[in-house]
Amino acid sequence: MKANVQEKDFRRKSVWTGMLMMVVAALTLEATALIQYHFSRIGIREEASKRAESQIEETKNKVMDILNQAESAVRNNIWLARLCLETPDTLQRVTEHIVRENQVVIGSTVALVPGYNRKLGMFSPYSFIDPATGELESKSLASEEYDYPSQEWFRNGLEHEDGFWSEPYIDTGGGDMIMTTFSMPVKDPSGKTAAVITADISLEWLTGLVGGSSVYPNAFNLIFSRSGKIMVSPVETLVMRNTIYEMIHQFEDTAAFTRVADSIMSGESGNTSIHRGKELSHIYFAPIDRVGWYMSVVIPDDQIFGEVKKVNSYVALLQLIGLAMLFLILRAASGSQKRYNLIKEKKDRMENDLMIAKGIQMSMIPKVFPPFPERSDLDISAILVPAREVGGDLYDFYIRNERLFFCIGDVSGKGVPAALVMAVTRSLFRTVSAREDSPGRIVAAMNDSMSEMNENNMFVTFFCGVLDLTSGRLRFCNAGHNPPVTLTDAKRRLEVVPNLPLGIMPRMEFQEQEFIMRHDDVIFLYTDGLTEAENSESELFGEARMMNVLSTRRSANDHLLALEREVADFVKDAPRSDDLTMLLIHYINPRATERHLVLRNDIGQISLLSEMVEEIAEERGLDSGVAMNINLALEEAVTNVIMYAYPEGEEGELRLDAVIDDDSLKFILSDKGKEFDPTAKPEPDITLDVEKRPVGGLGIHLVRKIMDSVSYKRKDGKNILTMIKHI
Repeated sequence: MKANVQEKDFRRKSVWTGMLMMVVAALTLEATALIQYHFSRIGIREEASKRAESQIEETKNKVMDILNQAESAVRNNIWLARLCLETPDTLQRVTEHIVRENQVVIGSTVALVPGYNRKLGMFSPYSFIDPATGELESKSLASEEYDYPSQEWFRNGLEHEDGFWSEPYIDTGGGDMIMTTFSMPVKDPSGKTAAVITADISLEWLTGLVGGSSVYPNAFNLIFSRSGKIMVSPVETLVMRNTIYEMIHQFEDTAAFTRVADSIMSGESGNTSIHRGKELSHIYFAPIDRVGWYMSVVIPDDQIFGEVKKVNSYVALLQLIGLAMLFLILRAASGSQKRYNLIKEKKDRMENDLMIAKGIQMSMIPKVFPPFPERSDLDISAILVPAREVGGDLYDFYIRNERLFFCIGDVSGKGVPAALVMAVTRSLFRTVSAREDSPGRIVAAMNDSMSEMNENNMFVTFFCGVLDLTSGRLRFCNAGHNPPVTLTDAKRRLEVVPNLPLGIMPRMEFQEQEFIMRHDDVIFLYTDGLTEAENSESELFGEARMMNVLSTRRSANDHLLALEREVADFVKDAPRSDDLTMLLIHYINPRATERHLVLRNDIGQISLLSEMVEEIAEERGLDSGVAMNINLALEEAVTNVIMYAYPEGEEGELRLDAVIDDDSLKFILSDKGKEFDPTAKPEPDITLDVEKRPVGGLGIHLVRKIMDSVSYKRKDGKNILTMIKHI
């Protein structure tokens, strides 16, 4: 009887203790969630502000670039208009030249001041791009219907020596479209104002330039003129018909919106929050200097904080689940025997889970070798041996667009936490590299993602490489990992910039490097579980033993098996202290050879081209005529870079890489000069007389005629011109 009373008392105390623990746990979890939610909103709001300000600044720079081009077109041709004042009939050629030579300009005129030329009176030849045909057309603005002297661009153009941007307008009788005009006075040799010269730019490009936000799908952008007229809006019916103050009916707090509108029209920069109907919106705004325009970005509150609200609801659900689990655990722990059984059951389940986790982990990495049996240019093998049931080492590789993407990494720590980080790292590598070819940017993106979620301060040493299988060009980025070993004409460590490991600090810059792999070259990557493997005497396997095994050339798989046997013989029965991972890539490319030539921007260096072409022609048995044509095309392309890529007097260099296959020659010309796309030049009309033919364009025309393929791209601050000739 007494025992039953004691048992009931014990159970009663256990129930009250359990309930108290659940209440404390619930309060703790709720407080944690609230604090997390509060600081998450602060961080997300700051990030949204940075993104909006960045978008505004980027758009302003794009707008100013186009405006600068239009202004330069006018300023660079004032002298020509001044020369033509004595022969007004030639002013039409000035306007045609401005429109033809400047892609952003869709119309131009030189409008004489009424009375300046008594014979002509009002005279204003106008050249413009017909929006229907895309052809250059001409007409006169000197008509009673248009009356150009009364136009804003003419009146203010006379008064502003430094030039004047007109209020955006729909030009009826001129360009017949929404445009804005930059105008400047033209003075004759005596200093008298004789005319106004202009450049029109269409504002239809603004909508495409500004667009929406890729981060916040329901966000939208607005641009207003200096008078407050709407120039860009997601509602097309508002454009050039309403002003900023006529949007007030869309907002619940009219007084607050009026203050925002006043701030925008005063040229201020800033941001505020305001209710648009029942929806809270965040408005970011800034002026666009020089033209007096104003830009704003409107982002709905749900777009910024929707995800954090969703996560908070998930957290609440998980809290309930956690409390329920706590209740079950407390109930299960009421008896010692039951508790013992539960612990044993959990232990067995954990061991089973670890075995499943090991299987899952090993399934995430390639383990079928050879991995690409259909290819004859690669021999790859890899081994991963965890020190425990699951480990933190990883490797991965795959081929995309004839490039081999590969990596190896070592997570700090051991066991399940390291295995989870390993899985995240491998998944990030696949995700980022699926859309990015640069190892440096792949590593930087992975580092940013891992740093943001690295609450346990774990890091990953990581090596990422991208091997171009057609040329052997290996680009790589090392993030604190062991330098790989290259087996070429000798064994040597690959010289790497160490950089920081992944997950330590966000927004770090990772330096990318290059290495050319030739036929029969090997790169061997490993984790420190190889060199730091210990035997029972606490001796390390070391680099010397590793290099000794690598001295004998074998297949990729035999290399790794030999190393694994050596490590096993060395360690014997001593427990493994670290995971062991190795990746070996043997590059076999018997079809391709290469040539490389680095030149200074000195025209005297052109003669070096013929030596390279002669070597290639002799190696491939090319006809002398074909070799001469190839040399001519390369001279044209290289001369263009030497003459125009770098400012006069500045020393620079250019590189010509030749990749020679059985059926083609690929020439890659690269320089770090100013951006210029020679392929964008239109084909010259060679049927015209020399004096009528526009200057330029013949060189790239000649290159196109000789080569079978010519393409250009700007990448990593370099102009890259690729020319291919089929042989």
